[in-house]
Amino acid sequence: MSFNALRAPARRAAVQLRGVPKSQLRSSFRRYTTETPPPKASSNAGLYFGLGAVALGGVGYYLFSSESNAAKETVSAAKGGIQAAKAKANFVPTQEDYQKVYNKIAELLDEAGEYDDGSYGPVILRLAWHSSGTYDKDANTGGSNYATMRFQPESLHGANAGLNVARELMEKIKVQFPWISYGDLWTLGGVAAVQEMQGPRVPWRAGRVDGFEQHVTPDGRLPDASQGGDHLRSIFGRMGFNDQEIVALSGAHALGRCHKDRSGFDGPWTFSPTTLTNDYYKLLFEEKWTWKKWAGPKQLEDKKTKTLMMLPTDYVLTQDKSFKKVAKSYADNQEIFFKDFSAVVAKLFELGVPTAQFASDPWELKTLDEQKE
Repeated sequence: MSFNALRAPARRAAVQLRGVPKSQLRSSFRRYTTETPPPKASSNAGLYFGLGAVALGGVGYYLFSSESNAAKETVSAAKGGIQAAKAKANFVPTQEDYQKVYNKIAELLDEAGEYDDGSYGPVILRLAWHSSGTYDKDANTGGSNYATMRFQPESLHGANAGLNVARELMEKIKVQFPWISYGDLWTLGGVAAVQEMQGPRVPWRAGRVDGFEQHVTPDGRLPDASQGGDHLRSIFGRMGFNDQEIVALSGAHALGRCHKDRSGFDGPWTFSPTTLTNDYYKLLFEEKWTWKKWAGPKQLEDKKTKTLMMLPTDYVLTQDKSFKKVAKSYADNQEIFFKDFSAVVAKLFELGVPTAQFASDPWELKTLDEQKE
C-alpha cells in the first residue's frame, strides 16, 4: 500500500478531530517521497424527487446495459413521466440545487479508502474529460451533451477502460438527484474534482441533455498516449483546440496515475497525484527522463527515483518548439497555468452543447471548505 493510500483516511480523521480545513491538510501532506430562474419551493423538490425515484429506480440501469428495445421504450416513458412531473411541480433547478449536487460529489471524493492514492477525484475528472473529448467540430457530433459513454460500444473503448468505476460512483449521486442529466452530472463531477483537489475555479453551467445509443461516437476520437505532436494536433484540433490549449489540458496529468490493467501504462506523473499543481510541467523539465525497460508499452521514467512516469505524448511537450514554449511558461508560473487550465477545462466540458440549451451564464460553485468558512 502506498503512503498516499494511507494519507486520505488520516487526513479525514485530522479534519474531524481538529477542525482544520481540508485545503490546509492537503497542502501540508501534498507530496509523498521515494528515496530512490425562480426560487425552488421545498415541497416541489420533494414531489419531483419522489416521482423521479419511483420512475427511475427500477429501470434506470437499462440506460447503461440493456440492448432491449422494450427496455429503451420503458426508460423513455419513465423519462417522459419525469419531465411531466417536473413541469407540473414547476421545479426549475437553481444554482443552489446544483451546489447541493456538487457537495455530494465532493464528499464522495475522499471515500476512496485504498483506491489508488486515496481519492476518487482523478478518475471522476477523467470521466468528465473523456465524455466531453469525443467532440468533432466538423461533424458536430460527440461531446458532453448526450453522455453517450453510458452505452456500448463507447463504454468499452480502450481509452475508457476503468471508467466504469467513475460511472458507478456517479450513479450513486444520480439516485439522490434524479432530475440532473448525466451530462451535467459528469461534467459537474469534473469541476468538483478540480476544485476540491486544490485546483482553480472552473466556471460551469447546466443544460446538457441525455441521448440514446444512436448518438454513440466512434472509437479513436480520444488521444493515443503512444503518439507524438502531429497526433495531438489532429485529435485536439478536431475538438477545436490550439497548441496553447493542448498544453494546458495536458496539465490534468498532474493528477492520478496510469494502470497496467487499463491503459497498459503504469505509475503516477507526479509526487502529489491528488493535488493539482504545476509540478507536472516542472518535472518534465527538471527531471532526467529515460525510457523504461519493461514488458509494457513505451513510456519514460524519472532517472532519480524510477517511481514517476511520463507518456510519449507528455514528453513531446519538451521536444516540440511550440508546445515547449507554453509548457515552460506553466512550469515557471502556476498562476498562469491555473488561469489557462480553468478556461480550457470550461471549454472542454461544453463541447457539443448548443448554446441555446444552457439555462444561465456560467456559475462558480463553492468548495466544501469555503462553505464551512
